[in-house]
Amino acid sequence: MNRRVFLGAAVISTAAIGFGLYQPEAHAENLTLEALSGQALATSEDTLLVDIRRPEEWKQTGVIEGALLVTYTDPQSFLQAVQPHLRDGQKLALVCRSGNRTSQATRQIAQLINGPVIDVQGGMNRILREGYTPVAPTRERGCSTC
Repeated sequence: MNRRVFLGAAVISTAAIGFGLYQPEAHAENLTLEALSGQALATSEDTLLVDIRRPEEWKQTGVIEGALLVTYTDPQSFLQAVQPHLRDGQKLALVCRSGNRTSQATRQIAQLINGPVIDVQGGMNRILREGYTPVAPTRERGCSTC
């Protein structure tokens, strides 16, 4: 390999890691990707569902009944907001608009907690396409602007 090409690749890799563009895959045994229905998420007693979208997204599409509304910004503040609602042994399921944000968030969270973490596949887009009728977000569930 040409020395300049090698050095260039090393610089690009270092920059990608430094700017957070590359994130190593989490190998947490407690993380799963599941395509649960809106109804299953709304009625599950053993799962705490957290909608990690922003308030304007909750208002635009509605939310799954019973979901805790906590916008995901970073793992520490998220866990601080969620842990008082999470019972021992309860699964933690995260949903966003399309599944992109939950993919990143669940990998980060799964490394920090011992319980099962579920990335809801396809997010609210999939759940709504499947016919689920959402409810309006409320202050009681965590929407500070509703």
